Amino acid sequence: MGKSKKIKKPITIGIPRALLYFKYAQLWENFFHTLDINYIVSPDTNNNILTKGINFSVDETCLSSKIFLGHVIWLMDKCDYIFVPRISNFGKIGTVCTKHQAIFDVVRSTFREQDVKLLHYNIDRDNSEKEVSAFVKLGSSLGKSKAQSLFAYWVAKQAQKTENVVALREQQQLLEQDKIKILIIAHRYNINDKYIGEPIMRMLRNLGTVPINGSIVDEKTAIKKSFLLSKTLPWVVNKELLGSIAEYRDRVDGIILMSSFPCGPDSMVNEIIIRRVKDKPILNLILDGQEGGAGLETRLESFVDIINFRRNDLIG
Repeated sequence: MGKSKKIKKPITIGIPRALLYFKYAQLWENFFHTLDINYIVSPDTNNNILTKGINFSVDETCLSSKIFLGHVIWLMDKCDYIFVPRISNFGKIGTVCTKHQAIFDVVRSTFREQDVKLLHYNIDRDNSEKEVSAFVKLGSSLGKSKAQSLFAYWVAKQAQKTENVVALREQQQLLEQDKIKILIIAHRYNINDKYIGEPIMRMLRNLGTVPINGSIVDEKTAIKKSFLLSKTLPWVVNKELLGSIAEYRDRVDGIILMSSFPCGPDSMVNEIIIRRVKDKPILNLILDGQEGGAGLETRLESFVDIINFRRNDLIG
């Protein structure tokens, strides 16, 4: 949307339940709600959504991006605009994966013949485009004043912070359980996706273990601790995941690396983890959307057996 174009008539915004939605759901939904803007969120990922996303993707596209395109397709005839933010970098903290930088352009190009209308904001701190100013511009494009947009952003930001505090508190309770605890190193859009991530979490619980979500961590602390494993890693979210290993490794019995095929940043970061974390058993799971439940369960059972053998050796 151009800077000067403002939406004045009542509209419905569609939000794909994929990629950064799992990190910013509270921020986005509360922002639109406070501004009295109608929105809908696509449903949990299913085989139909994934298949449609695959059909509109090139082979080299990562699974997470294919899922995103599937959610965009689901929303097309159900809303006026589809919300596809563009995030480039967070300044000194670091950059993000190219898929987050390019996803707006990918969606616009992929569905150019369908004339899909997109709504977005930009975050590019290297060029002085911060989050708060991005949301003010977003509110302006929706016909809202600066004061209205700032208030809505404040409300939404507080909701996001509250959700993070609650999640960290629940994580600490899980860490106190007297069971095998396994740290899952995965992006939120993988670990929280009902189709590709949740089945793995459910299998681990059924095996009597406690899966610990590595994406739930104090971000500032995690980024600082990430330097214990890598001082040169550029990607912010991967820094947070590395930092979560430093934060939780003494309180867990094993680590599962769960990433979508063929994610370039994750493949490099996973190699760093495997080479530098030697005191914990590690299982590397690469998800391509074609995993069979039985095969996954067998790998997880074997991994839990390894942890049990190791614990017994340490106790003995």
